[in-house]
Amino acid sequence: MSETRIDRRFKALKAEGRAAFVTYVMAGDPNLETALKIVKGLPGAGADIIEVGLPFTDPMADGPAIQQAGLRALAAGTTLKKTLKLISEFRIGDDETPIVLMGYYNPIYSYGVDQFLIDAKAAGVDGLIVVDLPSEEDKELCLPAREAGLNFIRLATPTTDDKRLPKVLANSSGFLYYVSIAGTTGAAAPKPSDVAIALTRFRKTTDLPIAVGFGLRTGAQAAEIAKIADGAVVGTALVEQVALGDGDEDKVKRVLDLAREISAGIRSVKKT
Repeated sequence: MSETRIDRRFKALKAEGRAAFVTYVMAGDPNLETALKIVKGLPGAGADIIEVGLPFTDPMADGPAIQQAGLRALAAGTTLKKTLKLISEFRIGDDETPIVLMGYYNPIYSYGVDQFLIDAKAAGVDGLIVVDLPSEEDKELCLPAREAGLNFIRLATPTTDDKRLPKVLANSSGFLYYVSIAGTTGAAAPKPSDVAIALTRFRKTTDLPIAVGFGLRTGAQAAEIAKIADGAVVGTALVEQVALGDGDEDKVKRVLDLAREISAGIRSVKKT
């Protein structure tokens, strides 16, 4: 594969001596206009990579907050086509920040894989996380995505043993996303000592950057992960701010304020 925005961003951050701040927000939550304002504001609030969630009716890996965000987005009329339009509108003002589309295979399959990859690439998507497509199904989307120049990012979990790990890593690129706790998104925060043990094991098998997510809510928690990982992923805590906000502008402000606080924690950790 040729170098992607994701590859370039991790290289730049390694040279800078810090971990990436990877944010997750749901496309179309609470509506497409407000979601676009949030996505546009995230780089200025410290986000290095943005994961954009694709709303789906049966998000089996997601906890209640992200499930509810997806339902709000669907109620607002968000579709895969409109999600790609949101990303293309973001790209008008930002051609550098990597965008990862994260979701489930059904909407992509319904859209049509070939057309989806053409449209995703044209919109400015850099990578895909499709949580319900294991490596055994690489021919479905992973290999065509790689041929189209998109990173296909895999998830590893605490139950990914040494026998399974090579299969998880096969054909993956961009970074490895370590789901640091068992369960759905937004559960308890991971223990840094446990994460460190897992990352040491993974790094014996891959040179990919490793971003750690699930359960991170504060700058202090993210800073602890930034000491040992190549990136810290925060999603549920940001998505919750949308539900808490009083009006669309307050929702945007809440998300971006929390992003700044978490970014400051990550940026306080300098690596040698």
